[in-house]
Amino acid sequence: MPRIFGIGALPLQDRDGILMPCRYASRKLLPRESRYSATEREASALVFAVTQFQRYLTFKHFILQTDHKPLSYLRAGFPKNARLMRLALALQEFSFQVVHIPESENVHADVLSRLC
Repeated sequence: MPRIFGIGALPLQDRDGILMPCRYASRKLLPRESRYSATEREASALVFAVTQFQRYLTFKHFILQTDHKPLSYLRAGFPKNARLMRLALALQEFSFQVVHIPESENVHADVLSRLC
């Protein structure tokens, strides 16, 4: 039985020191995307998130939290392959910082990917 992957994203807004979700977005991966490497799938999820919430993120500096540590180096170095380079280019117009958080603390990500 093939495994179905999904990606999800949600912007969090600081309200009196508490991070509250503003919106949710998720979708199933396309068949070709399910064959991507883990880093490529995670980078695709970043592009999906930023494009879904583009109207809120344009001209603002924001923090992208991920539990996939290699993505924290996506903007710092030269991407390893053409697909990662294209995904990095899609993110180039935005001002953001990628921050790694442990998987155990990233509770929203699990829930969103299971909703697909």
